[in-house]
Amino acid sequence: MSNLIIRAVRPSDHAAWFQMRKALWDDCSDAQLAQEIEDICASMSDEAFVAEQSGGDLCGFVEVAIRSRADGCDSGPVGYIEGWYVNEDVRRLGVGRKLIEAAEAWARSNGCRQMASDAELWNDVSHEAHQALGYEETARLVHFRKDLYPL
Repeated sequence: MSNLIIRAVRPSDHAAWFQMRKALWDDCSDAQLAQEIEDICASMSDEAFVAEQSGGDLCGFVEVAIRSRADGCDSGPVGYIEGWYVNEDVRRLGVGRKLIEAAEAWARSNGCRQMASDAELWNDVSHEAHQALGYEETARLVHFRKDLYPL
């Protein structure tokens, strides 16, 4: 995709970034999504990058963090893809790849030798996107919960 700019998120991007976050995590409350934006912007170990089209509209983002370790990795610190989203109308045009390249460069500049990520078991599109960028699956995990009432 020509004329695409990948850059760190700016305060003026928050409304568009919020809408993309809402599309990715539609089960989260607006309050939680907004608080996480504030937390990322205030963090010393998190960063967010956006994809800006030639007209100034945003069409994707990646949120990354530095973690001390990550499952499947044998070094630390580790760059971690916390969230990755590309608008449906520009998928498979290289936007996601460019976002991940920016995230990986950021992680390298912060002393990371490895990058990690995760995806829901059902999210085959995400699995394919990760694999297309050279990520290898390291494990599958199912989480369980049981409410213990009364406390």
